Amino acid sequence: MARTAQGAQVAMVATAGLLPFLSQLGADADRIMGPAGIDASTLNAETDGSISLAAYVDMMERAARVSGRADFGLRYGGQFPASSHGLVGDIALAAPSVGTALRQFADLFPLHQEASEVRLQAEGGLLRLEYRILDWRIFDRRQDAELSIAMFQNLLRQAYGRHFTPEEVHFEHPAPPDAAAHEEIFGAPVFFGQRTNALVFNPGDLRRPMPGADAAAFSRLLAEAFMRRLPRGVVPLPDRLRAEIRSRLPEGSPPMENVAAALGVARWTLQRRLSDLGLTYAGSVQDVRRSLAESYLRLPHLSLSSIAQLLGYAELSPFSRACKRWFGASPEQIRAAWARE
Repeated sequence: MARTAQGAQVAMVATAGLLPFLSQLGADADRIMGPAGIDASTLNAETDGSISLAAYVDMMERAARVSGRADFGLRYGGQFPASSHGLVGDIALAAPSVGTALRQFADLFPLHQEASEVRLQAEGGLLRLEYRILDWRIFDRRQDAELSIAMFQNLLRQAYGRHFTPEEVHFEHPAPPDAAAHEEIFGAPVFFGQRTNALVFNPGDLRRPMPGADAAAFSRLLAEAFMRRLPRGVVPLPDRLRAEIRSRLPEGSPPMENVAAALGVARWTLQRRLSDLGLTYAGSVQDVRRSLAESYLRLPHLSLSSIAQLLGYAELSPFSRACKRWFGASPEQIRAAWARE
């Protein structure tokens, strides 16, 4: 039986080079991994095992705090070799062409990381390689997003050459206090508070051969991927709905018909399915807004106006009223109280 989003796993190869990197920073691996239930002494990225996606993301957030490096994920992903993406990465590297490599990587990524999505989208002559976690309950995931997009850039550099740079880089999380490291790593404009995480780039000729193209290996690895049929992690409708709502909030309160279309159903179908589960669309929007507000209010560099905008409010006043309804206090009072904790 496939695991649900709450039990989603990520392949152990996602930790390749993590222990040496932590040692280089002088960070205590046990202090970082212990609270996530991971024994650092047994961590082995060479195995075919997996770890909980939620624990993995939490581990990366803790690594940033313990190491004192807010750009931990960015730096870790920047040194992550393209050859360490496991089976899915091996298939991309052995693909006959760049276009095939990108399509297979996007299509097969859930075999590497469950309850997650990678999409390849054409947009005005450019391509968008998009990434996001579909489990909306994993709130604090800046480090995972930044390391994943940096990893993806390394894969694209393997395809296009080491001087490859994207046109733009997008992140769904709010802007950090200092984004200088981001432009250093990517060599391109970086935008925050976006619908999803993405590299936007000029695809050139997608028929160009991959440098490591190997027809025999590509065929064998592709057969192995489909034979193994690793659980993709079933994302229940309420969770997928909230993931879509979350991605659209910075653009304003998302219309139900737009979210339904993204889920591949008609508005009335979505309404009926939610009703069968005892849920409403408006209630789901409030669930996401409240949970994100709780997370964003703990980030002192974000102004209250910025938080209101990230939650889809046109002005600060409706956000303030919502906070009083959710938490029984104004945003200023909540932030002050949490700062004293």
